[in-house]
Amino acid sequence: MSVEEIPATRLPTSVVALGGGHGLHASLSALRRVVDDLTAVVTVADNGGSSGRLRGEFGVLPPGDLRMALAALCGDDEWGQTWAKVLQHRFDSEGEMGGHVVGNLLIVGLWELLGGHVNGLEWVARLLDARGRVLPMATTPMDITADVRGIDPTRPDDVDLVRGQVEIATSGGRVAAINLDPPSPEACPEAVDAVREAEWVVLGPGSWYTSVIPHLMVPNLRRAIEEGDGRVIVVLNLAEQAGETAGYLPEDLLEALMSHAPALQVHTVLADIRAVPDPDLLERVVSAGGARLELADVSMADGSPRHDPEKLAAAYSRIMAGV
Repeated sequence: MSVEEIPATRLPTSVVALGGGHGLHASLSALRRVVDDLTAVVTVADNGGSSGRLRGEFGVLPPGDLRMALAALCGDDEWGQTWAKVLQHRFDSEGEMGGHVVGNLLIVGLWELLGGHVNGLEWVARLLDARGRVLPMATTPMDITADVRGIDPTRPDDVDLVRGQVEIATSGGRVAAINLDPPSPEACPEAVDAVREAEWVVLGPGSWYTSVIPHLMVPNLRRAIEEGDGRVIVVLNLAEQAGETAGYLPEDLLEALMSHAPALQVHTVLADIRAVPDPDLLERVVSAGGARLELADVSMADGSPRHDPEKLAAAYSRIMAGV
């Protein structure tokens, strides 16, 4: 069943998607086709590239993942797609501007001019005519630290502490657990309110340890997810990610998620049918946790490990409409 075939009255009115980077971009690109009231809650721990430079110079939240979420919410018309391209444009030069992204500069400029992270993001969304709202998961910048096993192949059982999102993603070992620094950051109040009021909450896909799980490490945000009425959908990745989930099976992703938030109640686990080596095993694991498994074709037809927005939108629609 396609999105168009599902009665609009059976679709939810409020959805919150949590994550960051390309994974959240894919999820939002699908969800904006399905729901009218959509909020993105975005990880703010990036310490590399243009975001890291702006964070270091101005002491602001890293804007990169927020920018990508805003770009995903742009419409398919000429206005939306033009602004999405402008927002994502990266300067290519050997000078000081080389590597900076237009959208990052725009967001930081509005923060400096208007004051307040949420206010600045709302003005960018209005400019873009974005199909939803973008909020940071926390109000202050933070770093991610990880216990990583086997960074040195000659000492495969040794565990080292690695600090920084970029450093974790490129460590070459296997992440065992993560923490945030500061350890209990203050959640964005608007993000907490959005989660508590949502009918559905979507976690994933994305960099599992540096984009998805960090939301569950912010105490007020995790409690809002656990205690709110919103039903939780976990979207599994299409492929393992070097430096974070190398060698992981779909069941390992769920185990990692639940080890950081044991009280989390999941309604549905969504996985691409071609990315699950053992569907029966995954079904048993998901059922044991009290959730249901939705296997669907949600990947690009070219075989690349990317979610297809139209297919993903149809899968979200089926889950949320209960069909």
